[in-house]
Amino acid sequence: MSDNQSNTAEKIDLSGATGEIALWIAEFDGNEMGDRPIRWARHAILDWLGVTLAGAHEPLVDILTADAVSEGESGTARLVGRHQRLTPSFAAMINGAASHALDYDDVNKRLHGHPTAPVVPAILALAEQHEFSGRAVLEAFVVGYEVECLIGEMMGLAHYDHGWHATATVGTFGAAAGSARLLGLNAEQAAMAMGLAATQAAGLKSMFGTMCKPLHAGKAAMNGMMAARLAKSGFDSRPDALECPQGFGATQSTEFQALPMRPDATAPFAVEENLFKYHAACYLTHSSVEAIRVLKESHDFDVSDIAAIRTLVDAGHGKVCDIPEPTTGLEVKFSIRHMIAMALAGEDTAAMETYSAEFANRDDLVDLRRKVQVETRTHDSRHAAEIVIDLNDGRSLVQFYDVGVPADDVDGQEQRLIAKFHQLAEPVIGKERAEETVALVQALDGAESIVPLLVAVD
Repeated sequence: MSDNQSNTAEKIDLSGATGEIALWIAEFDGNEMGDRPIRWARHAILDWLGVTLAGAHEPLVDILTADAVSEGESGTARLVGRHQRLTPSFAAMINGAASHALDYDDVNKRLHGHPTAPVVPAILALAEQHEFSGRAVLEAFVVGYEVECLIGEMMGLAHYDHGWHATATVGTFGAAAGSARLLGLNAEQAAMAMGLAATQAAGLKSMFGTMCKPLHAGKAAMNGMMAARLAKSGFDSRPDALECPQGFGATQSTEFQALPMRPDATAPFAVEENLFKYHAACYLTHSSVEAIRVLKESHDFDVSDIAAIRTLVDAGHGKVCDIPEPTTGLEVKFSIRHMIAMALAGEDTAAMETYSAEFANRDDLVDLRRKVQVETRTHDSRHAAEIVIDLNDGRSLVQFYDVGVPADDVDGQEQRLIAKFHQLAEPVIGKERAEETVALVQALDGAESIVPLLVAVD
């Protein structure tokens, strides 16, 4: 511990949950991490770049960019896939919103949300501004990811179930932690950054299906980065913002429980539990879609043979992804009934063009989704689903699937992510630059600067 950090511990009490996190941010030795979490971090960053490129010209991103430009926020920080530059804060916000615009970004069960979208845009904007190395970016990402997942676990399911969007709220802490690590904050400063994150964290699940949901991720990135920058400049807050009376835990969860920061130093890092999306819709729909895929591969039937369909899922699906009659492409992403109909009809649920008003209102898909009943079933995993298809000949086909299990074949995961990246990136930057980007991400650990990677996706 440095002299500065020793003085920090004497100035304020860092013995609580917030202080313990702050100490870990400041003192964590990235050299002790090993290769596996770094590889998972590269996977997450590659996936983030792909979904951000694909979302870079969504209407909501156009609006945010035009608004920032009209306010005179031009600067040196790149917007992914847009050839524009803004201030680091607004670049973080807009890149974060773009990465979540298609709801195709990754998930973590401990966070109860999307872990990469709030963290990466913040640390990339800072890394470009200060020309940090690729290794520094990877370590900062792992730190931010670890912190947000721990805090997500502290908040429990009550936080999400009550209507808070954890990607927005808890994600703000992840962005602040990653930024604090990258900027070299000491423990006292990191604790202040956590407090600044706590008082800015916001985002409502009632906004799902609107442009506000992607904005949540962007604001989390922007606010988390600002929290770290202000803390570094001496801006103070409370050093116990998570656990104090009327703090983040007490006001936003009925089951907040302070937990230790990595009590087992040999345990896998949270990033190694990352769940990647291979369908461009709410993750809670994915188990149903995958179960349909298995049934179609295992049994010979046609949609005309179907009398009724049931998906047996956790009750939380009804609050997140059960828009019964979607009329827009965005609403389709949050309609488990329509996703099941598209999977049964053989539509490509990984393709961007599948999510449109045309597909939402197509007669055959509307007829099929109206045969779907969403029923409550408690599984070991909230992400799991059991599909039951009743056929006209009296047979019932049953299939269980759980997408909430991290991949054990990391090589296979990498190949799937590279294929997904090319599918998303090539229409925006072309095949040659897409291949260059993949190579740069794979070599990120040894890169002296993050700038060449950002130039490749500019």
